[in-house]
Amino acid sequence: MAKNEKSVTDLVCEHIKKQKLLPIPVQTLNEEAEATRYFGGDLKEFLAAAKTLGAKGIFVETLYLEDDEFYYDSGIDDEEYLAMNGADGSCTCGCGDNCDCKKGDKKRSKKAEEDDKVDGVLLEPEDLEGLDLSLLRPEIAKFLDRVGESCGVRLTVPGVDHLEVEIFADWYDEFAELVDEASEIIEEDPNGALEQVEAMFKEAEKAAKDEDKSVKKIAAHPPKKTAKSKK
Repeated sequence: MAKNEKSVTDLVCEHIKKQKLLPIPVQTLNEEAEATRYFGGDLKEFLAAAKTLGAKGIFVETLYLEDDEFYYDSGIDDEEYLAMNGADGSCTCGCGDNCDCKKGDKKRSKKAEEDDKVDGVLLEPEDLEGLDLSLLRPEIAKFLDRVGESCGVRLTVPGVDHLEVEIFADWYDEFAELVDEASEIIEEDPNGALEQVEAMFKEAEKAAKDEDKSVKKIAAHPPKKTAKSKK
């Protein structure tokens, strides 16, 4: 960001003040404890709604680009992942948690054999949890130097049910679009995504080896004799 360039928070706060509303800086500590209604319009419509609701001020929370946004997030936590794969001891054959019919084991074993016959292991999107998305969309890497930078603002009209909207900088919208594209590649074809990453690594290894060979080849040539050395 340029030294004198205003952040999206500054711009939004200025707009709020022009509407005779007070911007109130806040931080969200526990989102799960909040009763939130997400607003579907733009900033102008949000402020009009705030006035209609009788708001005297607007909570303003600055949002920042975080480094974990560069990695794939399936939205499935560890417990869900274990349950989906039967690793938590739960039944996967539909008989319930106290299943002792062993059908689940037979089904999993049969499916594993079928997958092996097709083309090795059949991946699910959650198997690629934490994958660096820039490996699928290299343009994402150009935003790495913006980590920790203000990328947007969350506005909230206080009340029993909070009315909330998020406004983002243009550059963050571009970043988010690339992240969505890379995530879709994983979700549509996890195996294909992994193959793409592996192919990239192989190409990089080959390029490194070729460069190493060219360096050795140049070093193998003896130094040229100058007129002085001939004498």
